[in-house]
Amino acid sequence: MSSISLTNAVLPRTSAISKGLLVTGGALFLSALAQVSIPVPGSPVPVTGQTLGALLLGTAYGASLGFATLSLYLIAGIAGAPIFTGQSHGLSHLTGATGGYLIGMVLASLVTGFLAGRKWDQKISTVIPTMLIGNAIIFSAGLIWLQHVTGQSWSWTFSKGFTPFILGEVLKMAIASTALPGLWKLVRK
Repeated sequence: MSSISLTNAVLPRTSAISKGLLVTGGALFLSALAQVSIPVPGSPVPVTGQTLGALLLGTAYGASLGFATLSLYLIAGIAGAPIFTGQSHGLSHLTGATGGYLIGMVLASLVTGFLAGRKWDQKISTVIPTMLIGNAIIFSAGLIWLQHVTGQSWSWTFSKGFTPFILGEVLKMAIASTALPGLWKLVRK
């Protein structure tokens, strides 16, 4: 089974420079989506566009390029680039309440990219499970870390770190699940 991402289909010949530009552009795209932020009352975790970006980039770029992109985003933010939510930065994002979600996005990009390399992003019937798996990874890491950092009960953790995000994640998955197969149809033409 061949492993080809949407990016490889659109740009079959890429150099180290073009890959670097894709990674940098993807990290900037993710940074822009991080600025779309809605506070959740009583929760240290806001609703952001980051998960949509992580799912789209991981799937469209493939496992290695998606992972590199999300890793660059995380490293740049920790190093001081004002790219996290609210144009913030620093290690506190990794060690604080949102750290698990950030690590989960990096891992999800790797897994969704792997599945996309096996053509799971080309049909709605397989891209929906891909997005569900990606979200499960993000929220599993996020909730485990949120509970650890806050010391709150699991009930509190789910009510503040998962429940308020369900509708938004369903909308993000709908966007990704319709966009990706649609883009593949255009590429095949």
